[in-house]
Amino acid sequence: MKAVVYDRYGGPEVLRVAEVPDPKVGPDSVLIRLRATSVNPVDWKVREGYLDGLLDAFFPVIPGWDVAGVVEQPGPAVSEFAPGDEVIGYAREDVVRRGTYAQKIAAPVRALARKPRNLSWAQAASLPLVGLTAYQALVHHLKVGAGDVLLVHAAAGGVGSVAVQIARSRGARVIGTASERNHDFLRSLGAEPVAYGDGLVERVRELVPEGVTAVFDTIGGEALKATPELTAPGARVASVVETSVTDLGGDYVFVRPDSADLTALVELVEAGKLTVEVSEVFPLEEAAEAQRRNAEGHTRGKIAIEID
Repeated sequence: MKAVVYDRYGGPEVLRVAEVPDPKVGPDSVLIRLRATSVNPVDWKVREGYLDGLLDAFFPVIPGWDVAGVVEQPGPAVSEFAPGDEVIGYAREDVVRRGTYAQKIAAPVRALARKPRNLSWAQAASLPLVGLTAYQALVHHLKVGAGDVLLVHAAAGGVGSVAVQIARSRGARVIGTASERNHDFLRSLGAEPVAYGDGLVERVRELVPEGVTAVFDTIGGEALKATPELTAPGARVASVVETSVTDLGGDYVFVRPDSADLTALVELVEAGKLTVEVSEVFPLEEAAEAQRRNAEGHTRGKIAIEID
């Protein structure tokens, strides 16, 4: 099969298209022919070696963790899916080796759910990692609901834009930081936009004089440091980028595969309460450029990769 691989850590130039063996299908896995995957910041961070202290890499590595495709062969212990089923998944392993920038992948059923009927392949592939990150942070950690005022840092990005919609579906008021060019986009999702940078505390306090009741941080840095000045007493805080959030009494969230959570996201999508913004779509052969574009840090929503 065709796949994008890299043989050593480095910049996007280490990525190349190669022919590799088809994956073997374990008892609890299904073989999926991918129709699309998507680019996440973790893809290029792993490629550059930033996660080497956490995940062993077995070269050549196929990058990517997001799955959208069609089941070709279920493993012998699998009854949940059959050939022809359209599925999505978050196929992270505990090592870096077999990813989703490829024509096929063998993924465990615990990481999969059926594809939302009302999303394109590019949108469907862009949902799992960002959707699970936002869902697990808001539902399991922050427990956001009616009566909350949630502040989302970098609310126009992949994780942030999904978080806004999940929070709104749960009855929360949402304030989102973003650049001016993305403010109308945030309003369309139901958030109240504020510009980030100098004066952030004053802008948020103007909207919520008593302070927000929950903060979801997807960017870290100065935005997270300002949290004590932005929150009401007893506010909950979670970050997906800064482990130091625990010094503020908050939770650090590292997303994990979860079929039930992914199914809950599918239900929100099909109920019209959640969608996925895809700003650009690249072919597999242009994966290096897709990662370069993602690393620039100005993407609204997601960048997808279509696979033929």
